[in-house]
Amino acid sequence: MTSTQCAIVGSAETEVGRSLDRSGVELKLDAATKAIRDAGISKTQIDGVIARQPRREPEPNHSAFIAERLGIQPRYITDISLGGAASASMVVSAVAAIRAGLCTTVLCVGGDGKTSIDGKGRRGRLASPNQDFRNPYGGEGAPILYGLMARRHMHEYGTTSRQLGAVAVACRRHASLNPNAQMQQPITIADHQASPFIADPLRRLDCSLISEGAGAVIVTTDERARDMASKPVHILGMATGCRYGEVAYSESMTNSAAIEASKKAFGDAGITQADVDLVEFYDCFTHVVVIQLEDYGFCAKGEGGSFVENGRIEIGGELPVNTHGGLLSQAHIGGMLHITEGVTQIRGDAGDRQVKDAKIAAISGQCGELGIHVTLVLGSDPS
Repeated sequence: MTSTQCAIVGSAETEVGRSLDRSGVELKLDAATKAIRDAGISKTQIDGVIARQPRREPEPNHSAFIAERLGIQPRYITDISLGGAASASMVVSAVAAIRAGLCTTVLCVGGDGKTSIDGKGRRGRLASPNQDFRNPYGGEGAPILYGLMARRHMHEYGTTSRQLGAVAVACRRHASLNPNAQMQQPITIADHQASPFIADPLRRLDCSLISEGAGAVIVTTDERARDMASKPVHILGMATGCRYGEVAYSESMTNSAAIEASKKAFGDAGITQADVDLVEFYDCFTHVVVIQLEDYGFCAKGEGGSFVENGRIEIGGELPVNTHGGLLSQAHIGGMLHITEGVTQIRGDAGDRQVKDAKIAAISGQCGELGIHVTLVLGSDPS
């Protein structure tokens, strides 16, 4: 990179699960406070706040409310609402704001808690005009839309349900090593195959969790990072790719915006796929991991199904994937915990799930049914 380099100097996550009986704001403030403590700084040193809009109860000025409740008055605030790409996009926005001179130290926080919305009477209400064209034909809900893509990958490349199951098994194995995971009981391919269909070909164990919890990271310059209490994790590369806003407008259901985002981020970081020690890939559904492995160049297009088999993506394998359990087994939290896990791994603090000699991690966020993608490359060294 030719401009100011940045690092993550504080990282934290709250407890995760269902029915925590804590509001989303309460959880975010908890995560933020812990991240500030992890960085060893005063909250008054934070002059930028970026918050992911709550998934269940969006509210205007959300980042300002977080700052207000923390008792700070930042020089830069913004809300990010990009679905599963929002968490990684917060880090991109934080770096951009720092490089622009708008602020020096940015808190990024995301999460969800209990909600007063019970869901009754909401069916049939459209969130966007596009749904008027797809919902009457059954295109309502993420499993249905993503299921189309999974079926297309199977049709084009012969990918099997058992191969998708290998992703679920790997994530659950990693979650079993994570004390802060929602689902810790290991599963087998047989368990995956016995789980009921949600939207053919996706089974229950192909689908991510519904979760409550929060995570936060603090971003600043490499120069300031030297004075922080915790080991800094350097942001070596980052990029966003956008092909479309929803799958109805895609040219291909088996190629994603990860192709453009990963190429740019890896290029900025000056690395190749062989340099990556682990990946934390957004895993709303199992086949999304398979497609990302292909689009990032870890295997050829169509070979993702065979790539994930035989423990290859498990800790101790060729390329550990989602070492915390991911959305499939640790918790959803909009992908925020993919970032905190990447920090934990690069710091060498992951305990039983630590990847040996982890120096470089690739992290992703995505939304728009693979049409929007964000890549982060984190490393132990600044270059």
